[in-house]
Amino acid sequence: MSLVGAGVQRDEDPVLLTAGGHYVDDLGLDGSLHAAFVRSTVAHAELGSIHTDDAAAAPGVAGVFTAADLGITPLPPRLGLLNQRMEWSRLAEERLRFVGEPFAVVVAETKTAAADAAELVHADFEILPSVVTTDDARSGDELLYPDAGSNVAFEIPDEADADLFDGCDVTVNLSFVNPRLAPCPLEPRATAARWDDRPGEREHLTLWTSTQNAHGVRDGLVTALGVDTDQVRVICPDVGGGFGAKNGAYPEDVVVAMVARRLGRPVRWAETRTESMTGLVHGRDCSYEATIGGRRDGRVTAYRVRLHQNAGAHPTTGAYLPSIGRVVASGAYDIAEVEYSSTSVVTNTVPVGAYRGAGRPEAALAIERMIDAFAAELGMDPVEVRRRNFIAPDAFPVTTPTGADMDVGRYATALQAVIDAAGYDALRVEQARRRRDPATPLLGLGWSTYVAIANSMALPEYGSIELQPDGSAVVRTGSSDHGQGHRTAFAQIANDVTGIPTDRIEVRRGDTDEVPRGGGTSSSKSLQVGGSAVLEASVAIVERARGVAAGLLEANPDDVILDTSEGTFSVIGTPAVSVGWSEVASRAENVGMALREEVDFMPGGRTFPFGAHLSVVEVDRDTGKVTVLRHLACDDAGTIVNPVLFEGQVHGGSTAGLAQGLVEEFRYDAAGNPLTANLMGYSLVSAGELPSFELVRQETPRLRNPLGVSGIGEAGCSGATPALQNAVVDALAHLGVRHVDIPVTPQRVWRAMADAAVSSG
Repeated sequence: MSLVGAGVQRDEDPVLLTAGGHYVDDLGLDGSLHAAFVRSTVAHAELGSIHTDDAAAAPGVAGVFTAADLGITPLPPRLGLLNQRMEWSRLAEERLRFVGEPFAVVVAETKTAAADAAELVHADFEILPSVVTTDDARSGDELLYPDAGSNVAFEIPDEADADLFDGCDVTVNLSFVNPRLAPCPLEPRATAARWDDRPGEREHLTLWTSTQNAHGVRDGLVTALGVDTDQVRVICPDVGGGFGAKNGAYPEDVVVAMVARRLGRPVRWAETRTESMTGLVHGRDCSYEATIGGRRDGRVTAYRVRLHQNAGAHPTTGAYLPSIGRVVASGAYDIAEVEYSSTSVVTNTVPVGAYRGAGRPEAALAIERMIDAFAAELGMDPVEVRRRNFIAPDAFPVTTPTGADMDVGRYATALQAVIDAAGYDALRVEQARRRRDPATPLLGLGWSTYVAIANSMALPEYGSIELQPDGSAVVRTGSSDHGQGHRTAFAQIANDVTGIPTDRIEVRRGDTDEVPRGGGTSSSKSLQVGGSAVLEASVAIVERARGVAAGLLEANPDDVILDTSEGTFSVIGTPAVSVGWSEVASRAENVGMALREEVDFMPGGRTFPFGAHLSVVEVDRDTGKVTVLRHLACDDAGTIVNPVLFEGQVHGGSTAGLAQGLVEEFRYDAAGNPLTANLMGYSLVSAGELPSFELVRQETPRLRNPLGVSGIGEAGCSGATPALQNAVVDALAHLGVRHVDIPVTPQRVWRAMADAAVSSG
């Protein structure tokens, strides 16, 4: 029986739940020193002399270093499309650009000694005006990078078709925000570095780090350190969450490697929670100016959105994300005219990166909010407006006006499945009853029928399988597991092809010496490219093994078949005489044959997860408190390899999406000081704030990989947030409320109700 499609329990969990994982900070590294970074306490300043003498003289201190001491050279942004004059030094020099930016590092015998000595470092600086919002940055009154001549890091020009909405019976304009988020992984970043001088060989660096992309970190170190690729090994142990934020080399990784090289001893560093909140990249933080127009029968004919992206102090992936969001700007809808433009600007805030969904939830929030606003203007149920505008199933494959080259889509069936599961008509009846009864909380129903992108850059991935002498197998993958369950899923795929039991298949990842290349985990691409690579490598090794088995069975290889239910080879028609993988392995070893196959799988294109979410919320009339009573999700990500893993990813994505809508917001004051730099100020949800998710299953096999899969890890973020926001607006619509920004805090919702009461007289 095939295990693909079966709800196999996660192989990773027993150790994590009993003995616990093995993380970077658990590493036993004899003789290691500890690093502590000295960070800016101001948002924007000219940096003068850095005074390190007191710290250098403190007990246990092995060294204090600045950018000048380490010979750090500023580098332009990694993405060539960004403003290349906005160079970023891994330790700040000349200018400080956000609270939390490191400008020196102290290395000492103990973590406590390093932290104490770091407080003795001080610098001369001249405070500059802070640029905190996108409006501040666009004004150009103060430039973060004077040589760049502008605060604009990336731009998609405005097409500015003045006639776009001519002929529309109805147009709706709305300006709204998508707040800044902190990823908050349970395990903050940690790095440890050791240099080895091998007799007769060049120096060699081993770096352990908590990352989603070991090979990306390695490549960043190679560039920064001026060494060759074979001189650097990056090892990624267990990772306690990443959510897109732990992707690639951070300044601290490079600096720790540099000081370890300088001092000739291993050096390690683990950030505090506050360092994580003000050093790990943030997510979202954009605003929209949107217009939607169409006919009174509910048909949308034109859509325009102008996005303003806050990229933070240094332009990284976050500045470029609007270009990814642009692809799915029109979502699931057949809209003839779509205009999308964006401006990404630098500000004196933490850099923005690829947080869970990375551009796709930003696009989904805009179109889903505008579809609801259009429906409200018409006085039409938002379900009906969506139905009338979906791209029809028989239109696929289709390319939208913004370049989404989608292979499949069944949007109406996903919507209907949720309608049926929710008892939608009865919910509308209950909503009307509550509106008439002032003693009951208000009820709101919010929809989102989103489209996302998985593997947005259509990148390849490495996978291999190697038969061991005892008949077990080792699978290697360039994808990196930080909670998703790759070990379980990839073993299922290999088992399905080979018949080798999953408990005899070891999955290895996250070691650049063990795995020669890889793209890590991002953009919901692991299963569709990493899993497909494992699948194709498994098919190839079975083909080679048939030849070995044929020798043992004294048969023609073309007559040998593999029974995957038993994991045995036999000749067609004589299943009673068979050989297993252990005999094949033994024979291959005896003749000096290595049974190993590797594949770099190149996908046929990116895939497009889609789905329908319904949030049912309750709003307290007196306090504005929002309670999510139900949340239903039909997320279609193609063939489901493992329902247990699939459901866990839907739960996680939906939780993140609802949390953003309910409470999450990283805030700054006007001077650029963070107001939510720890978990006392930054709100996270717990299970107590969420309902039990109601999952509705739909599978539409994808056409661009042999597994027929798409990505699911980020889809819930695209679906849940706009559904929640639309639900809150729906609950208050009869009061005259058109919009409520997220997060829908009690204060914000109460204010919307109060303002509506004043407006109504």
